[in-house]
Amino acid sequence: MHYDLADLPLRELIAPVSAATAALTRLDERVLRSPVGAGWIERSHFTDAVASLWIDGELVHLEDLVLHDAAMGIRAPTHELTIAHDILRTRRRILEHEPGWALTGEGLRRLRGMGDETRHQAQPVVTQVEAAADGEDQDGDELSDYLAEIDALVARSEAVLSQALAPSPLPTRERDPLLYEPDWDEDERLGEWQVVLAQSAGLPAVLRVALIIDAWTQLQVLQHAPWLGRLLAASLLRKEGVAGGHLPAINLGLKLVARERRTDRGRNVRLLAIVDAITQAAEAGLKEHDRLMLARQQMQHRIAGRRQSSKLPQLVDLVLSRPMVSSGMIARALSITPQGALKIASELHLRELTGRGRFRAWGII
Repeated sequence: MHYDLADLPLRELIAPVSAATAALTRLDERVLRSPVGAGWIERSHFTDAVASLWIDGELVHLEDLVLHDAAMGIRAPTHELTIAHDILRTRRRILEHEPGWALTGEGLRRLRGMGDETRHQAQPVVTQVEAAADGEDQDGDELSDYLAEIDALVARSEAVLSQALAPSPLPTRERDPLLYEPDWDEDERLGEWQVVLAQSAGLPAVLRVALIIDAWTQLQVLQHAPWLGRLLAASLLRKEGVAGGHLPAINLGLKLVARERRTDRGRNVRLLAIVDAITQAAEAGLKEHDRLMLARQQMQHRIAGRRQSSKLPQLVDLVLSRPMVSSGMIARALSITPQGALKIASELHLRELTGRGRFRAWGII
């Protein structure tokens, strides 16, 4: 299987690519310098994870993902919710590492869940008693024997501690024939995708992203993780400096583009759709940032003049970093009682989301 980069419609793509690049750069600059930047980034992880499932034909509620991430879900998580949480954690993991880590061999291996083939074996400890047994005969002095036993005990203890503190290798993923097609060579398909990534070097970053997203879809690299390719593309934007301070929510932009354009038979139509999706994702991010800034100003006005020991500023940060907060989440994050959480939430005049008395949740206006 091969993905051809020939005959790219550069004249048609250059204007949309420039617009998408400008929108992403403007968003990244605003997020980096914003007091709500950290909260905006955390919120984007949730919205992009839900949008990714939506693109793949699955529905996950944003509120369920927030509660599941906080380990406060009251029901067993569905298969779709588990996948959405994997996407959420993968986004956080990519952003925690240096730009470009996800595209390296080590990054790809870890993001795919592939562990080391070999286990680290504990090296035998050669004590002074054993070493002396191979060489000269030990003196019959009792003090020397006593000291040798102490040295041997210390050496064994250090070996056990070093083995316990060493990072354990990732578990090797075994392919279940009921879940994976035997003739589906993911490594070969991934290699073809990496060829596209290498051949696109020198092109504008946004155009490269459109190409590798389309190539990932056409090559069908991973059977059960089609969402990973879009996150790797977002990582490329971060590596190229177009979005150095955040991981673009490409899935959110693709959700705003008509499905007929994203799945068109013509490659040029698909590439234009992906580039437009990046532009729409950046514009939606700017609108969300402005909304968070306005909400922060309103909440800061309400908590003005409070005592320094007040937990309201912490609640403001929590509300800005989550699409939804429940009384349990507030109580855990602020180390207060559930009743105290209800009281402190009412002081910010947050928007009630559930309308229930027993389980209550809030969001910003």
